[in-house]
Order: sequence, then structure tokens, then C-alpha cells
Amino acid sequence: MLVSMFIDRIPNRRSPPAVLLRESFRQDGKSKKRTLANLSKLPEHVIDAIDTFLKGGTIGAFDIVRTLAHGHVAAVLGSLRNCGIDRVIAPRRSPQRDLVMAMIAARLIKPSSKLETARRFAPGTATSTLADELGLPENIDENHLYEAMDWLIERQNSIECRLAAKHLKDGALVLYDLTSTWSYSRCCPLVRHGYSRDGKKGLPQVEFGLMCDRDGWPVAIEAFEGNAADPSTVAAQVEKLRRRFR
Repeated sequence: MLVSMFIDRIPNRRSPPAVLLRESFRQDGKSKKRTLANLSKLPEHVIDAIDTFLKGGTIGAFDIVRTLAHGHVAAVLGSLRNCGIDRVIAPRRSPQRDLVMAMIAARLIKPSSKLETARRFAPGTATSTLADELGLPENIDENHLYEAMDWLIERQNSIECRLAAKHLKDGALVLYDLTSTWSYSRCCPLVRHGYSRDGKKGLPQVEFGLMCDRDGWPVAIEAFEGNAADPSTVAAQVEKLRRRFR
């Protein structure tokens, strides 16, 4: 999606015009724009300088060589940290935790393959400040991301126990449901032909069972063979509640 930023001056009847920083983009074949910030209180020379920069001009000895998007990164990382996701993944910061947080944020901002995600983290091809904000190494590639996912799966039990302690109480209502996702994989041992919940008939799939509290906060997830029937997975979840989550 091609995005461009510009200064928009909006007439305001008898008052001075509102000066807005906006971005324009195309979505579903239509041209749209949204407001990023209100610059009306800034001095006029500062507004003119911003306008010049956005148009690719220069001021003094400075040239715009490259700009990286930051607003959505700050919003997503701030929300993740406010929810305590980083501490649930691991109490202490580590390179693996930073990579996992980066992948979660990238997935929320713009889902893509691990190869494409790694390219967006690399200094020469970065599209946002996400890698800088999390202090990711400059030589990041898709192998680092897969290694971080291996590290994460080893922590699944401890992560789910933390979530259960936080969201589940004795006598609480627990919600559980099964969903499926289609796959082209020939290597995954769970891939089977089964009832497709996403309308991809004829394609093999993997099923996922998600356990939540009554407000929808996720507690645990488990992958099943693609032809598993819903009732056949419930007993394992009850056992998980009793033994692991006590």
C-alpha cells in the first residue's frame, strides 16, 4: 500500500485555518486519507519546514534521505506492554523475547511470511522503527525468527500456566472452541483433510483449540490433526484445566 504524507489547511470560518498532518492511501481501489496530527499550534515557520520536508525539499544542510513509519509501532508496542505480554512470555528481557515481541507486533501491523518480516527488520530494507525500538540485531534473517519460535514453543507450558493463574479462578466459566486453517504443507504431521471452517474445500488443514476466560482473554492453545472432531478434543482440555492449571 503506497502512503504519502502532506500538510492540509482546513478553513475554519472566522478563526485561523486548522493545519493538519495527513496521509493519503488507496484501499479497495479508492483514494482515502486520514489525519495523523493537528499542527495548528506550531509556529508557521515550523509548519513550513515540515511541509518542505514532506515534499522532498531541503532546509539548510539537511536532506531527507529516508523516513521510517513510527506511529503504528508505538501504538502496538505500547498496547502489548500495557497488557504485560512481554512479561508473560519471559520475566526478563532477552534477544529471543525481543524477536518474539517483534513478530507479534509485525503480525498485528501487517501479516506476512517470515522471510518478508525479516526483511522489514533489516536496516537496509526496514519499513518502520520496530526493529530499532526493540533493539534487534542488524544481521536479522528468517532463521533467527524460526529459532525464536523454537525458543517460544519450549516456553508454552509456563506461559499458559501464567495466563491461567491470571485469568482463571475456581468456579470460573471457561470458553473453548475449535477452528481450522488450510495448508499447502506436505511436511506437517497434523495436516489432514477434514471439515473446513474457512471454506477451503479440497485442501488439507490443521485444527486449533483455543481456551479463554469468560471475557475472551486467551489462556491456552493446542494444535490437532485436521480431521479431529470437536467433541474428541474436549476431554484433553478438561484434563488440562484439572492437572496443569489446578
